[in-house]
Amino acid sequence: MRVVRTGEGEWTGEQLAELFSEGFPEFISADRLVKKYIGRVREWFGELDLTLVDERGAPVASGWGVPVHWDGRPETLPGGYTDALVRAVEGRERGLRADTLVICGAVVTPSLKGRGLAGQVLTALRDEAGEAGLERVVAPVRPTTKARYPLTPIESFMRWSRPDGSALDPWVRTHQRLGADILCAAPASQAMTGTVAEWERWTGLAFPESGAYVIPDGLSLLRIDRSADEGVYQEPNIWMRHR
Repeated sequence: MRVVRTGEGEWTGEQLAELFSEGFPEFISADRLVKKYIGRVREWFGELDLTLVDERGAPVASGWGVPVHWDGRPETLPGGYTDALVRAVEGRERGLRADTLVICGAVVTPSLKGRGLAGQVLTALRDEAGEAGLERVVAPVRPTTKARYPLTPIESFMRWSRPDGSALDPWVRTHQRLGADILCAAPASQAMTGTVAEWERWTGLAFPESGAYVIPDGLSLLRIDRSADEGVYQEPNIWMRHR
């Protein structure tokens, strides 16, 4: 296995489709603020977008992040994933020196899960942060099993553990195995907004009246306002800091 910058890779559509075949739910793309900033993120921070390739040169895992300025105190962390992108872009525009890598996401080819590839990608990102002179590494972790408990506040869920003391959630455990610690909750790490019709298409559900709904793959509740023809979903994450 070797690590390459994602922008330097040349892969087929089939290879990329396989890598991202178990990606995020469709409604993740409805974060309007992310759409506003993601173009500059890709243009300016490509060195922090890495892909792990196998001996054939095929992509098997990928991860990326952004550099921000942070003083190390939990109370001054970005609000979550989206705010980290905003801080990275606006910090560069203002000439602010970045000192912290925010790991924004990582994916592994589904058929290769359980082989430690996610850990390799996270380690590669940490190494890249060190080479770039960034002093700290944090991540707004999306706890995958939180979707089974959408009514539970993220502040409670992040304290749930197994008998051995490790986190109940497997993605949080992956970070813990690499030495990361839980810092605090990010209850509104992202906000997805769409019309009622869009939410019905994204979820396959009907929303006949205003109210709060449990949705497939949702970590919290979707709130529908039919009078405004709008649904808003706030996704919680868990801030973790790598040593």
